[in-house]
Amino acid sequence: MPKRTTLRPEAAASAAVRIRRGYFESRFGQLHVHHAIPGGGGFEEGTPLLALHPATHSGRLFTALLTALGRDRSAFAPDLPGFGESDAPDGLSVTEQAAAIGDFLDAMRLRHVDLLGCGLGARVALELATTRPAVRRLVIAALPAGETPPPPQSAADADAYLRAVWAGARRDCGADAPLAMVIAACGERLRNAAHAAGTGQDHTLRERLSGILQPLLVLHAPDWPHEAGVSAADLPAHARRTPCRDLSQLQNAPQPIVAAIQDLLVT
Repeated sequence: MPKRTTLRPEAAASAAVRIRRGYFESRFGQLHVHHAIPGGGGFEEGTPLLALHPATHSGRLFTALLTALGRDRSAFAPDLPGFGESDAPDGLSVTEQAAAIGDFLDAMRLRHVDLLGCGLGARVALELATTRPAVRRLVIAALPAGETPPPPQSAADADAYLRAVWAGARRDCGADAPLAMVIAACGERLRNAAHAAGTGQDHTLRERLSGILQPLLVLHAPDWPHEAGVSAADLPAHARRTPCRDLSQLQNAPQPIVAAIQDLLVT
């Protein structure tokens, strides 16, 4: 076997983060995973990060965030079962979603992992945090996920439905997002809508957040949105909080959000 060399820290920091995609087996079929690989290879770097998306999106939502956070650690963003390009039957519960992601963690032999989740992904992250000792730290985005309405039942309703999907995609991408990004987000919402409607919600964020023992960062909208179902009073005493305007800030990964997450991950 050829000897593997490791870049010096200063060289690794300046090397470009590589984004790759791959498929992994789970109990519900193949998982499609976006993977950010640090310039140094990730083998001797920080704890790997796993980012889990809301039902309106896929792991592609986190491309910019993986690039920013993947400089000193491997970072993964799977398409949850049944979303994006991942296989799955309809109607999986949060517990079943978490079990499939656990299959991925086992396949990668990750002894420790940090989690980031939003919407459905936040519920899956909390399920993993309470059932898997490997989970070290959590970042939960308590943000409105802009859920897509169920598909129309008649052609007469199609125009209104498409306008609602387009408006949600524009809102999540941000006012200044390129048209191509909004179009891609709109297509993703259309593909995910039917599956999202059948996904079980085993528990709420409020029910699980108060019992989390791991270091926790909550990214929250300034007005603590009702859609996320939590308020400051629902958080454990050790939780940190950072304002996050909306879902577009996860998609575009501005420096204040990246810095807040990095600060938690180095503790």
